[in-house]
Amino acid sequence: MNIKQPYRLIISGGGTGGHIFPAVSIANKFKERHPNAEILFVGAKGRMEMVRVPEAGYAIIGLWISGLQRKLTLSNLLFPFKLISSYWKANSIIKRFKPNVVIGTGGYASGPIMLAATRRKIPSLIQEQNSYAGLTNKQLAGKVQRVCVAYAGMEKYFPKETLLLTGNPVRKDLLDINSKRERALAYFAFNSDERTLLVLGGSLGARTINESMLSNIDKLIDTPVQVIWQTGKHYFEQIKAQTNGKVLRKIRIHDFIQHMDMAYAAADVVISRSGALAISELCLAKKPSILVPSPNVAEDHQTKNAMALVHENAALLVSDAQANDELVPTALKLLFDEQKCNELSKNISALAKPNATEEIVDEIEKLITG
Repeated sequence: MNIKQPYRLIISGGGTGGHIFPAVSIANKFKERHPNAEILFVGAKGRMEMVRVPEAGYAIIGLWISGLQRKLTLSNLLFPFKLISSYWKANSIIKRFKPNVVIGTGGYASGPIMLAATRRKIPSLIQEQNSYAGLTNKQLAGKVQRVCVAYAGMEKYFPKETLLLTGNPVRKDLLDINSKRERALAYFAFNSDERTLLVLGGSLGARTINESMLSNIDKLIDTPVQVIWQTGKHYFEQIKAQTNGKVLRKIRIHDFIQHMDMAYAAADVVISRSGALAISELCLAKKPSILVPSPNVAEDHQTKNAMALVHENAALLVSDAQANDELVPTALKLLFDEQKCNELSKNISALAKPNATEEIVDEIEKLITG
């Protein structure tokens, strides 16, 4: 099929960074290959993509759409009206923009735009980040031409013939971080003779992880370890006040870590939530990890993500409920168990998919050219 350039893509995904980052990463890679391409994002009004996508340099249109709440709310009562309104607007956007391909990375806005695209027979692709498929993507399963996934065994959610195991798009600066170790330790003003623990709870923070760290702070201070601790913006001032500066020599407390490659390069062990992108980064960074799945996510999908690694002996798991008692002792034990660290590092690195973005863009190009 002879498709005239410039190519035109609509990409929809949002609500969380886990949907937005892959969407922007795909757009950037496509633009790298096709500089004249026209790319339009579709998001949900009032959600973080309406800020993050323009920051990345792309136009975005917001739909009046939101998810269903677990209890009876005004938002739930309005849901059918939002869905109809968003579907008609999505139709209008597609009619006006005339995309060659529409891509969905999950989130509320993906549903209406992908549904409108598939009903108009426009080639469509889904990128599913988690080992448990999101509601929107499951509903679109039989309607799209290609589903790019990060985990094996996704046939239970999507038609087998549409599946391609690509992994999740991740930051390229995490490749070959071992070569950055000395520079990373100097960046955090750390001693190269001591073991380093990296503690992550996402950009917003994780209350349980932070509380577990606080309640075990004396154990950390009394052990020859160094800690890089990302608290999240919401908890930063409170934790800084509670630690009262007494941990500055050994513990670096940040609300947000700007240079994550430096943090991973310095770390010997990582404590993290088990969101899909966090796991993809840990695989690429090849770091021994202790995963603490968030219990506050749909269908407990973070536990499913974590267990996919645990079954491969590629990570340890501490439940959110047990974190206060077990997290720091488990981390300290692992830090000084070189054999276990090497085992976990080797097994998690085997799960890395460093070429995910390139492979997804390859599939988009195939859909365009037929």
